[in-house]
Amino acid sequence: MRPIEPGDYSTLATFLNDLDVGLLVGGQPPVPMPMASVAALYEHRRESPDEVNFAITANDVDNALIGQCGLFRHDNVGRTCELGIAIGVHEYWGRGYGRETVSLLADYAFRVRNIRKLCLSVNATNERARRAYAAVGFEEEGVRKQHVWNNGEYIDMVLMARFA
Repeated sequence: MRPIEPGDYSTLATFLNDLDVGLLVGGQPPVPMPMASVAALYEHRRESPDEVNFAITANDVDNALIGQCGLFRHDNVGRTCELGIAIGVHEYWGRGYGRETVSLLADYAFRVRNIRKLCLSVNATNERARRAYAAVGFEEEGVRKQHVWNNGEYIDMVLMARFA
């Protein structure tokens, strides 16, 4: 993991405009994002005191940018925040990068940021992500039934959390 730099924006735009990635992430239906909007989004995130974002790089010769992750929606009283991650390069799916990244991000949140509890929501249909989260200590807290419109149907969102 490393900081997101302006030079990463074009690659991040590719990820954000990939329908398969957008359908895995969930939430709002994916929409095309022009480069200017992507740059504005990440500039806003970089300046926001409520967000900490990282680029995810592969452990190969050129340390290729393969995704992004971050912490957001900090609750300073409860010492909680949400975690998000997306691996944008399909060839890196299922190779352990998500699991390793979530583990590193959780360690950073607990040890460096003094977070007590990390929360996340994941599409119930995204079995690979749910297994990765569980493998690094996240437990299911609840399910929001038929909560988001995704790929032609309403699907559940699974709420997961991990304590320090």
